[in-house]
Amino acid sequence: MSGSVLERLTLARIAPVVEITDARRGVELAQTLAAAGLPVAEVTLRTPAALEAIRAIAAEVPGFLVGAGTLLTPAQIDDAVEAGVHFGVSPGFTPALSDAATAVGLPFVPGAVTSTEILAAAERGHTHLKFFPAEPSGGSAAVAAFAAPFASLGIRFMPTGGVRPSNLDAYLALPTVFAIGGTWIAPRDQITEGRFDEIGAAARTAVATVAAYGA
Repeated sequence: MSGSVLERLTLARIAPVVEITDARRGVELAQTLAAAGLPVAEVTLRTPAALEAIRAIAAEVPGFLVGAGTLLTPAQIDDAVEAGVHFGVSPGFTPALSDAATAVGLPFVPGAVTSTEILAAAERGHTHLKFFPAEPSGGSAAVAAFAAPFASLGIRFMPTGGVRPSNLDAYLALPTVFAIGGTWIAPRDQITEGRFDEIGAAARTAVATVAAYGA
């Protein structure tokens, strides 16, 4: 399961990172993204509606890859799995989070922005890591600098935080970037206000940009 999920994330290259305040909007959001050719989203557990939205998307939008983001505790991992999530993402790494994800078979992308954090995650078997916050942590130049030292471990990154259309190309050009977390595609206010035409347009543009790189 883990391999297939990571393969799908790698194929998509862009994973919209979203905050949903009304669970009823979750299904419409997922349908909009799927219609635009981007059938994936990381729903952050920053709102009371997040788990309900994940549950609805998993049940009502077949083939859509729904993840849970901002996982901070083992209990949140259990809650996300119960809701039907397909993968989990954390802004950081702890052995407890890693063990909890492994225990329930959840494909898990922990966060790491330093050499020590990367090694700690690698020791637990993680090769796909979230690089967050990407831009404040050195951006594409920092991700590129990690390529050679960790090549033998097969480390790959999902930069998130500060990535936008103006710097997207710099990340897509890096072979160690397997996917990119994009908050610009579906901003919270657009989801809340039901501005799905704008979200769909942004998603289609992102898909076209990825296609230009042969993804």
